[in-house]
Amino acid sequence: MKFVDYVTITVRSGKGGAGSVAFRRAKYEPRGGPWGGDGGHGGSVSLVADRGLYTLLDLRYNRHHFAGNGLPGEGSNRTGRDGADIVLKVPPGTVVKDSDTGELIGEVLEDGDTLVLAKGGRGGRGNAFFKTATNQAPEHAQPGEPGEERNVTLELKLLADVGLVGFPNAGKSTLIAAVSAARPKIADYPFTTLEPNLGVVQVGDYGSFVMADIPGIVEGASEGRGLGTRFLKHIERNAVLLVVLPLVGPDGAASDLAADYATLLAELERFNAEMLDKPRAIALTKLDLVAPHDRAEAETTAKAALPGDLAVYPISAVTGEGLDVLVRGLYDRIQQERG
Repeated sequence: MKFVDYVTITVRSGKGGAGSVAFRRAKYEPRGGPWGGDGGHGGSVSLVADRGLYTLLDLRYNRHHFAGNGLPGEGSNRTGRDGADIVLKVPPGTVVKDSDTGELIGEVLEDGDTLVLAKGGRGGRGNAFFKTATNQAPEHAQPGEPGEERNVTLELKLLADVGLVGFPNAGKSTLIAAVSAARPKIADYPFTTLEPNLGVVQVGDYGSFVMADIPGIVEGASEGRGLGTRFLKHIERNAVLLVVLPLVGPDGAASDLAADYATLLAELERFNAEMLDKPRAIALTKLDLVAPHDRAEAETTAKAALPGDLAVYPISAVTGEGLDVLVRGLYDRIQQERG
């Protein structure tokens, strides 16, 4: 299924039906009084979050959503039928803005959350409603209220517990495939990941958390280079950021971990400075490419080059070395952050 995280649609609610002007006429009631019913309400257009979805693909190809109009009231004090509502299902984490003004309309975060995009017009009152002791035969009724029409932009920001941050070919896709049932594309060339991937990581018998892998970040991503600008938003809501740094570079030489880490943080800060306030941990990947007798020295050197207040996990997603410790450490940190 194609991943779509941005779409603009047009929504229009239904107009309310007009109230009826009618009078009761019966054989022995020549002055039966007003008997006109109210008009029906127009249908509304709403969003509802559905945790079974992860893309806005359906709305990409169906961009006009018009709710039904309310029917007019009738004699015998009969109320007109309400217009049909439209409910659009979207993934949790969808943000809605007015396309013309840029105003934030709202967002749906949890499964079942509902947001009204266009409220249906209210039906008009029939003349029976206006009967009083001093006006026993009103000859007027209300027209129905008009509906609303607007262009709205839907933007999906994935909800996950852990977001993977790293350069292309850092081993992010291999990691998420090793610890979850996600099966992203994995190859030995940059930008094999072209869209975000979500995976559920099982911890013990009852625990779990959701991990999100986004396309690799390159220097200048916050200014539009690579794919970073488009997908960095998907880690804005993560509880923990896992910075993925390979111990060995593409040329087989040891990576400059301090420089790589600083570059990644700089791109996050340029995109959204608040992302630096999120808890972070570091995964040192490709441990299997380091000779066994050199691993202790490589781990010591790596930890010395990185901030001492962060948890650092040397791992190999290929052999599975260190993955249990990483998963448990991330799970404990998530529980701490979620409270």
